[in-house]
Amino acid sequence: MSLRFLHLHSSFDSGGKELRAARLMNTFGEAIAHDVVSAEPGALGAASAIAADIRVAYPADFPALQGKPTPARLRELARAMAGYDLVLTYNWGAMDAVLAHTVFRKTDALPPLIHHEDGFNEDESGGLKRSRNWFRRIALARSAGLVVPSKRLEAIALGPWQQPRGRVQLIPNGIDIAAYGRKPSADALPRIVKRKDEVWLGTLAGLRPVKNLPRLVRAFAAMPGNWQLVILGEGPERAAIREEALRCQVADRVHLPGFVAKPSEAVGLFDLFALSSDSEQFPISVVEAMAAGIAVASPDVGDVAGMVSPDNRPFVVPADDEAALADALVTLASDPALRDRIGHANRLRALAEFDEPRMIGRYRRLYASAMGLDHLP
Repeated sequence: MSLRFLHLHSSFDSGGKELRAARLMNTFGEAIAHDVVSAEPGALGAASAIAADIRVAYPADFPALQGKPTPARLRELARAMAGYDLVLTYNWGAMDAVLAHTVFRKTDALPPLIHHEDGFNEDESGGLKRSRNWFRRIALARSAGLVVPSKRLEAIALGPWQQPRGRVQLIPNGIDIAAYGRKPSADALPRIVKRKDEVWLGTLAGLRPVKNLPRLVRAFAAMPGNWQLVILGEGPERAAIREEALRCQVADRVHLPGFVAKPSEAVGLFDLFALSSDSEQFPISVVEAMAAGIAVASPDVGDVAGMVSPDNRPFVVPADDEAALADALVTLASDPALRDRIGHANRLRALAEFDEPRMIGRYRRLYASAMGLDHLP
């Protein structure tokens, strides 16, 4: 049996949800063909994480996912979704397509649709927008499922978005924990080599405003001079991060090597991991750091405090408290034994809770069930 999946992303640049989608495509194998559309034209950085033998296309003629939700535009989106076996939509940027599916599902005999919500951009990082809550309630009315990775998002889906319990599926993100047990070579990253006398503070993130990476640069500036800050990712905030590093007089110690398709071959170079985001839900990057046996410093956003080991929780600081984040980084930087103890506890927790097979199995069952199948081919 050969199936066709349509993926409608708010963006397909390199980020947690995009790499998870790529990993699922690789796992499903050659029996499923995939069409991938990004609401942001040209934002296809995660394509490099899809295996060469996977049948994937990026249709340039697909209707724009963003614009005014007029009846004519919704009709155009609905017609473009016909002919697939399953439609998978991701985040607010694809919500017009979800509405089009709900409006025209019966008249156009559209395939089932499953929506994925992984978090919010900067325009909702400070609080939910009432108009978007209303829009989601209507748009999701006939979806086959709403997948969320965090308990906070689950509460939002059941509360402000008024989704029925049976539609909401909480599937925590998982990774191949074993792959992170190997120490990468010092030259594993492009354009930078780790020297023997260096210690690295690292993060993985799309370089977007919601990740607030200039905040991380400012917090890092308080750390000892032998520490380097390595930010893995790509996005529009690269220049702003560079400017903040120059302003803080740490530009010679801040490195942006770019996107890394296989984080398991890079994260182990970090001696400490940090987030600085205004909004997160269940960041895969934190699980990756835990799998590599690394301590984490982070604002208390999303489910981070519940993800890390109990030993690590004192270093999950109040959101928006930049001084507290800097203090956490300095404390961990000054105590290698503490970092090692927390890192070991984090790895054990990742093995117990966030190994990839559990996540993949749940997605397989959900997608198959939506199509009325016992299992995916």
